[in-house]
Amino acid sequence: MTKNQQLYHCTNCGSQFPKWTGQCQECEKWGTIEEENNSPSTDTDSGKNSTKNYPSAKTKTLDKIEKAETERFETKISELDRVLGGGFVPGSMILLGGEPGIGKSTISIQLADLLDNTLYFSGEESLSQIKIRADRLDVESEDMQLSNETNANIIASTIAKEKPKIAVIDSIQTLEADDVGGKKGNTKQIQACTTKILKAAKKSNTAVVIIGHVTKEGGVAGPKTLEHMVDTVLYFEGDKNRKMRMLRSVKNRFGATDEIGVFEMTQTGLKEIKNPSSALLEERGENMPGSIVTSLMEGTRPVLVEIQALTNKSIYGNPARKASGFDLNRLHVLAAVLQKRAKLNLAEFDIHINVVGGLKAEEPAADLSVCFAIASAYNDKPLNKNLAVFGEVGLGGEVRSVSNLEKRIKECSKLGIEKIITKLPDNNISIPDSIKVVSVKNIKELVSKTS
Repeated sequence: MTKNQQLYHCTNCGSQFPKWTGQCQECEKWGTIEEENNSPSTDTDSGKNSTKNYPSAKTKTLDKIEKAETERFETKISELDRVLGGGFVPGSMILLGGEPGIGKSTISIQLADLLDNTLYFSGEESLSQIKIRADRLDVESEDMQLSNETNANIIASTIAKEKPKIAVIDSIQTLEADDVGGKKGNTKQIQACTTKILKAAKKSNTAVVIIGHVTKEGGVAGPKTLEHMVDTVLYFEGDKNRKMRMLRSVKNRFGATDEIGVFEMTQTGLKEIKNPSSALLEERGENMPGSIVTSLMEGTRPVLVEIQALTNKSIYGNPARKASGFDLNRLHVLAAVLQKRAKLNLAEFDIHINVVGGLKAEEPAADLSVCFAIASAYNDKPLNKNLAVFGEVGLGGEVRSVSNLEKRIKECSKLGIEKIITKLPDNNISIPDSIKVVSVKNIKELVSKTS
């Protein structure tokens, strides 16, 4: 790039371009390309790039740094505390995303009701609308202060002055900073508003929950840098037409990102589901081909879910492979393993996989249950309702043991599972007397049980 070459940027997504265009090539918005000044700063005397001397940064070795204890306060919503890693950290900023109607505002107002000294800023709803929602949720807090303020400078000043325990911003796309150009919701505005509120949160030791809209692709609307600016990113998942909701962390500077919180949407708000396995299996039907129970580890908690498979003679040249809640590429691999190692003629059959309840079976432990469900559907042989299957399947058809085996077996025993098929490790593990565990070595041995 030459010294004085001009650049242009998109005010919506922040992408840069060497020349002006009417439409952004990245976000496809019209009229958002503006000229920016990227000329390097020069020294007025020499005309050369500025070479101002700065002092060296002070550094420390690890053994000289004192360990700081992170203090938390619980939210009184145990499923939320689990996902956060034990509760809110004072001065932290949490970004809460999810589709419209999934429950972001609902859990935020419930949270503000349960904690003392809270501020709730809403640019989405009027105060009377929030009052209607609060009445429906039986919220009668006298400590929650509400405001329709959308000026980020005023909000930051209020947080710094009032020093609340928690502040809720609903939503970041409705805020604007009057000292920054551009419309509400564009890249510059969102970054500037977040920075101002973040500084106020750190100064006043206030935990801030920012609600963000979600795009069609499933990410939080606005610049990706917004997710890097906050301490924690939470997503609400689930079909808004169903009752169950999953709260998942995709970033957490103060805890793990593999825990989930499970809720049920009711007329009076979100209710915690203490035993997700029981809730996910309560509507399971009678013994039927292609239906099997498996155990997934969500953080430190084992969760039992139902895996369903359906095979059908393909009417087209290429058989269909479709999956809901399971990786499609992994399904192709497992179908190839079943055909090659277990001699199942799946080349002429469509295969459909469904993980019931909206969970995603992303860990290798689900491999064996998917294979077992496909074989059961292919042979049209019903499986025992009180059977659970989990294990990893290799390309050679071998079955491998999974982690946290004792936790999975214990959870199965609590839910009334009578038999488990998996690969037992060489070392001894504790198995309850009420359950029978069958160890298999390869996929061919497993499929023979469904034929």
